[in-house]
Amino acid sequence: MKLPAAPETATALQNCPGALDGSGAREAGTGSLLRNYSIEVMPRTAARIKDFRALLPDGTRVYIAHLEGTPIEDMVETAGRIARDGFAVMPHFPARIIPDTRTLKDWITRYRGEAGINQALLLAGGAAEPSGAFHSSMQLIETGLFDANGFKRLHVAGHPEGNRDIDRDGTERNAMDALRWKQAFSERTDARMAIVTQFAFEAAPIIAWVKRLAQEGIDLPVHVGVAGPARLQTLIKFAIACGVGNSLGVLQRRARDLTKLVRPFEPAELISELAAYKVADADLGIERVHFFPLGGLEACANWAAAHGGVTIRPASAA
Repeated sequence: MKLPAAPETATALQNCPGALDGSGAREAGTGSLLRNYSIEVMPRTAARIKDFRALLPDGTRVYIAHLEGTPIEDMVETAGRIARDGFAVMPHFPARIIPDTRTLKDWITRYRGEAGINQALLLAGGAAEPSGAFHSSMQLIETGLFDANGFKRLHVAGHPEGNRDIDRDGTERNAMDALRWKQAFSERTDARMAIVTQFAFEAAPIIAWVKRLAQEGIDLPVHVGVAGPARLQTLIKFAIACGVGNSLGVLQRRARDLTKLVRPFEPAELISELAAYKVADADLGIERVHFFPLGGLEACANWAAAHGGVTIRPASAA
């Protein structure tokens, strides 16, 4: 989808000293930005991983995506297994697939009691219509159940290229209003909060959006969603399904080059540009990278280890 361009969008990287000139800013910042990255899995993909400690750095935050129809038993079992391996587990709570407050309370207490989880990603979810009482992450927060059950960290979703489910007119008015509400909530709660974004394929729209957050008085840390290495056809499929907007053109242009079509697409350029900008602008709200391992968790973790320096080593190799 196409959003109204912020004045700095087209020139965001050009105005960053060292961001595009091949200087040491990229190398200096890439390892720092990748450090403490997070990644997400689904129960069915997690079940195929024999040993998470052989892939992920110790303490990595692992999000567990909750797709509609996934039994809560599978979610909790996956969360407990990964948590016992020493990782910080953050399950999704998609508002639109939660039928009522009783179900929400059941999920929360199961995660706390059976898996020892005390953090969550709260989001509306991909369902077109709510299945019950909730349609937004704000409603989940307003129940007070996360605080009552000792959840210490709550993350929320962000959309640098907009979201047609939230703003059907193509603006970002409703999305920004929601983030301002969450900013205000963060100021009156003890829970630590951050914004985790949908993945994109260009740095400039992400940087422009993070700057707009600051202009709106929103200073929650931003964890930038990045698609891990994958076949180009796979990324295009997911990008269309997830409503990724302007930066989809990066993939489409690459698809026209047959020599690149057969090779996996990697996020090296995107991450290095974000890292260089963060080095040049210390106040930029980007805190870390969140990987969507669309080409497989193992391929993504191995790529991060190869590009992140000595600090990003699997837990079992540390």
